[in-house]
Amino acid sequence: MSNTPLTILDLVPISSGSDAAQALRNSIELAKYAEDLGYARYWFAEHHLNPGVAGTSPAVVIALIAASTGRIRLGSGAVQLGHRTALSTVEEFGLIDALHPGRIDLGLGRSGGRGKPGPGASVPGPPTPPGREASVTAEGLLLPPAFDPSALLASPLFGLIKTLLQQPHAEAQDYAEQIGDILALLRGDYRSPDGAQAHVVPGEHAQVEPWILGSSGGESAQVAGANGLRFAANYHVSPSSVVEAVEGYRAAFKPSVDDYGVSTPYVSVSADVVVAEDEATARELAAGYGLWVRSIRTAQGAIPFPAPTEALLHPWTEADRDLVADRLQTQFVGTAKQVADRLEVLRDATGADELIVTTITHDHIDRIRSFELLAEEWETR
Repeated sequence: MSNTPLTILDLVPISSGSDAAQALRNSIELAKYAEDLGYARYWFAEHHLNPGVAGTSPAVVIALIAASTGRIRLGSGAVQLGHRTALSTVEEFGLIDALHPGRIDLGLGRSGGRGKPGPGASVPGPPTPPGREASVTAEGLLLPPAFDPSALLASPLFGLIKTLLQQPHAEAQDYAEQIGDILALLRGDYRSPDGAQAHVVPGEHAQVEPWILGSSGGESAQVAGANGLRFAANYHVSPSSVVEAVEGYRAAFKPSVDDYGVSTPYVSVSADVVVAEDEATARELAAGYGLWVRSIRTAQGAIPFPAPTEALLHPWTEADRDLVADRLQTQFVGTAKQVADRLEVLRDATGADELIVTTITHDHIDRIRSFELLAEEWETR
């Protein structure tokens, strides 16, 4: 592999005509391939009430994959802390680490069940004012106008997810405080306000690697920097604010004083990619992506990933195209060389120490081949 490690982010996608059981079998197989191909990490996202995504519990899927692999690091990208406690998080990942020490990444996100975003919250910002064109950094990275998530966040689906995930009348803990509690429980020096101690077994002194994931330079980036933790910025979800996110993290960074952080800023940045032997084939394999993103942004929940022929039947409106434009413009699609070139631009524009790649195709064999071709090319860089 290149000097810049590559990580795979897996949503455990369900293809149209398939089911969750097959999606899980596909992920187990893909993780084995990823280990053999030299990928550094294999992460799982957390999503809920999505007909086309089986990745509802990163910890459960990590445990399944850990038993089928031997070397590759496995992690969450990310656990949503808004509907869980510091203790449950440390216990879950400590339990996995007990059997697979030194291989587990604890990726933490602030979304999922929190109230209205406060100042600096790491959600995409408002849409670009009319007339502003997509911008490009000096390093050549496309930063499209921002997607406005307000309608999506106010949708009945998001309200239902919060209702079903949280206990009645429960309130999410302050995010910075929650991260502090997680780190204290891992270190073994947790004290309640009245001085009571808590020691988590398994979990205390677990050999996990904490990360914070974020989409802007707001709270997530600030908390990651203030605690000296590793930070992953989501170009594939919020491409408009990726540079802001990494700059906010670096500006807030303070060296960690324990084994769970780092002494200098450490950044990983994600991208959605599809690789094939030729560009035309890659674009055909990626044809379902726009329709899939549309389903998410219209608050349907991610649909089962369409086959190219199914995607071509959708009667696209101008509003549909505008809704997904930023994601289509920033998806890296093409030959291994074309995609690797764009990944290098992303790395150089953000100063990333690692890169995260996520790929969804309708057919499992095409997804395996995409990661295989990229690994072969990246090794030459």
